[in-house]
Amino acid sequence: MSELLDTVKKTEMENVYECVYVDGTVRLCTKNLAKGFTVYGERTVNYDGVEYREWNAFRSKLAGAILKGLKENPVKKGSKVLYLGAASGTTPSHISDIVENEGKVYGVEFSPRVVRELILVAQHRPNLFPILADARFPQNYSSLVEDADVLYVDIAQPDQTDIAIYNARYFLKDNGHLLLAIKARSIDVTKDPTEVFKAEAEKLRNEGFDIMQIVNLNPYDKDHAMVLAKFKG
Repeated sequence: MSELLDTVKKTEMENVYECVYVDGTVRLCTKNLAKGFTVYGERTVNYDGVEYREWNAFRSKLAGAILKGLKENPVKKGSKVLYLGAASGTTPSHISDIVENEGKVYGVEFSPRVVRELILVAQHRPNLFPILADARFPQNYSSLVEDADVLYVDIAQPDQTDIAIYNARYFLKDNGHLLLAIKARSIDVTKDPTEVFKAEAEKLRNEGFDIMQIVNLNPYDKDHAMVLAKFKG
């Protein structure tokens, strides 16, 4: 892959770009809200005085979903996002770039060790708010989180869809969007992953969600899918 950048192009999704290199290589990227700082060793490039961060689809399920044909990214400039399973901040940092300073990203993570890493990322990102909490008990952080435009869930638990529904009832605005990353092997190792994805989507339908799209994340994440849904309340 070339080190030389040719151009940066806008995509159809707000604040999501393509970095195009002189050898024809194309990478997703976002404008770096924390100029001069990286999160997971990603490459940064400068174009027309703006620093961009490459967005690695093998490290971020949202990037993988976009490359696999996600029809709409509900995360936009100014969005309020509740992120369950924020981990050390790889995808939350790109969401932070997208929503800019007008938006907010509330990152819930259960592991104290991992939250320490997330706090280091948030030090350079005033729109990212780490929360040490168990996503199964949203009442414990309800005083810290405002109503969300987008609920993003990536927690790889057998009851991950139930956890998403429970949090949606607490925080997600009517007609707000859910991005649910389903890890089929965490739910049922005996079933075909496609059947697991369909069953979890049906749970969401039964709880007031419109399923907009199910995106299989192969080859970026094996046996994973991203479900995009709208919450009817």
